Amino acid sequence: MPQLTYREALRDGMSEEMRNDKNVFLMGEEVANYQGAYKCSQGMLEEFGADRVIDTPIAEVGFTGIACGAAMKGLRPIVEYMTWNFAMLAIDHIVNTAAKTSYMSGGAVKFPMVFRGLNGVAARVGAQHTQDFASWYASVPGLKVIAPASPADIKGMIKSAIRDNSPVVCLENERLYGEVGEVPNDKDYIVPIGKAKITREGKDVTLISYSITANRCLEAAEELAKIGIDAEVIDLRTIRPLDEETIINSVKKTHRAVTVSEGWSYAGVGSEIIALINDKAFDYIDAPIKRVTVKDIPMPYAKSLEQLTIPQVQDIVTATKEVCYK
Repeated sequence: MPQLTYREALRDGMSEEMRNDKNVFLMGEEVANYQGAYKCSQGMLEEFGADRVIDTPIAEVGFTGIACGAAMKGLRPIVEYMTWNFAMLAIDHIVNTAAKTSYMSGGAVKFPMVFRGLNGVAARVGAQHTQDFASWYASVPGLKVIAPASPADIKGMIKSAIRDNSPVVCLENERLYGEVGEVPNDKDYIVPIGKAKITREGKDVTLISYSITANRCLEAAEELAKIGIDAEVIDLRTIRPLDEETIINSVKKTHRAVTVSEGWSYAGVGSEIIALINDKAFDYIDAPIKRVTVKDIPMPYAKSLEQLTIPQVQDIVTATKEVCYK
């Protein structure tokens, strides 16, 4: 299998679906002539032309509304936001138009569209550009929410998202775009939405995460192994719908859990996972479940303060040792 960066795998996934279906198109700020703010659409304008790779004005509410109308008429738009922070301007269309119209029309109107872009903690861009929106969108019925952590998963999941007849929110992390991994070179390769992945098997504790912190959990698991703690790591990949079966089966085996994310603790994804475990695996838990999150403040700009605010590998190790009473 070829080695690709996360951004290359994302581009390949979008391009393959655009070749397969003429109704698929990409629109957003700087996606065409500049080839993407983070170079995730390199070569796509040249291949597909300006009718299907469309540069938009800096007007999120406007081009999101246009894309919603296109989806309602049977096209399959991919809407790229330079960052999900900017999508706050278009949240009415995402939540009130895309997420709800199929239900309100009794299923008569489909919404086959993808909203995607940079999410989570970037690097020194300040509080207004650095936050994780996973729990925001996962709380909305009608939306599917994915947050792949590897090049292979972003390719397979963006293809699944484009083929889906429901609106899908795809959350990508800037610090993952340069990550390299093996990616299947198969136009039929997909990763199903709603299926988590156990990236490391273990017997003592379950680490549950998504996006870039799923990779940090693997690093933490290696550190924990040095002190005799065998951690199982679950990469959720999909935030809504959650793969409840994988989570519950793992916790029934390990009897302990730690959730990790770059979102805030209050009303976060970890809170939902803990509620799920309490509801369906309470009798199997031998210790209180811990959450590792960003600090409960807007993200500082200074690098030193930013590093103190973001969950680090040592934070995961410390929380895990506590639930294992080490």
